[in-house]
Amino acid sequence: MANKAKFAKRMALLGTETAFDVLARAKELEAKGKSIIHLEIGEPDFDTPKNIKEAAKKALDEGWTHYVPSPGIPDLRDAIAEYIGKTRGLKLTRDNVCVTSGAKPIIYFTLLTLVNPGDEVIYPNPGFPIYESCINFVGAKPVPIPLREERNFRFDTDELASLITKKTKLLILNSPQNPTGGVLEKKDLERVAELAQRHDFYILSDEVYDNMLYDGKKFESIASLPEMFERTVILNGFSKTYAMTGWRVGYGVCVPELAAYFGRLNTNIDSCTCAFNQRACIEALKGPQDDAKAMMKKFDERRKLFVKGLNEIEGFRCVMPLGAFYAFPNVEEAAKMCKMDFRTLADRLLDMAGVACLSGTCFGQYGAGFIRFSYANSEKNLTEALNRIADLIKKLKK
Repeated sequence: MANKAKFAKRMALLGTETAFDVLARAKELEAKGKSIIHLEIGEPDFDTPKNIKEAAKKALDEGWTHYVPSPGIPDLRDAIAEYIGKTRGLKLTRDNVCVTSGAKPIIYFTLLTLVNPGDEVIYPNPGFPIYESCINFVGAKPVPIPLREERNFRFDTDELASLITKKTKLLILNSPQNPTGGVLEKKDLERVAELAQRHDFYILSDEVYDNMLYDGKKFESIASLPEMFERTVILNGFSKTYAMTGWRVGYGVCVPELAAYFGRLNTNIDSCTCAFNQRACIEALKGPQDDAKAMMKKFDERRKLFVKGLNEIEGFRCVMPLGAFYAFPNVEEAAKMCKMDFRTLADRLLDMAGVACLSGTCFGQYGAGFIRFSYANSEKNLTEALNRIADLIKKLKK
């Protein structure tokens, strides 16, 4: 393109979310007649609960089709403050809440508001790729904290302590975690809190999977610990718990001074979040939770089926995830048997077996040797996917 040299240099710093690239490739193959089982995209395969959809329709009929306050509709902010306050043991008001078009803006808003160029931001790796992308984009230095298989993908707090410097301004937490399904324990959060207070840095706590835990695990938020809410931004949304990925409503919860800056950023970027969708989100929080609970019951059944099946495939080794809806098997041995690297194996699974998945390095350097599968699909399709993967490994290793 003739004008390429005129583009701002900062655009070279902006990363992407590879899942959407793989989805596009998978759709192209489907258009050509190939059968594809989609295990690449991180979204529930269930429909949004009926009561939430009805609330959106009612809001449309009532005329909720105009501008609303940039920080969000007051009634929704009240509902969020009530929900987060009750589940985290905090006293909150609407002034602690800013509603955004999806949860991703809170990542960016937090970095823009708290981090200066040259500051260091520690983030989980493998982790949600937008963390590193946004850190680079604001001119900060990304510092990865490895999540290791032998620790069930919980980071080592001693290793975290070794990464902290005078330039450390922010630590990003994500538990339950994408892509590994790992869950931090309360003792981990207590050590992080001690380090944050000693070294005076902030926490961005990505809690979008807070209702997606298994085996009796209780959700723990670092914001619940003494003196930690003041230095924490809670990031959450409606996409995962209520199967509302396309509705694009998320929120941040933090001290009022910070929430006000988030609202000002909203004013400058997109004015406000869709009004009738916000009305529906009030129903999501205050209405019946039966559908969300039923969805999690199905995810648990699929988790057990799929991880058991992965561990029966030669060369695959998969830790049982404790949260979210992802399996993150180690495939180094399988790739070695097939005389290829793990990235090529992920490509072959799509191109030859029709199983769409993501290479572990889509989530950072410490994802090397792994593949991420989303088990947000039917048990029938998951079983078929396992058969296709096993058959391909047998074929490739010959």
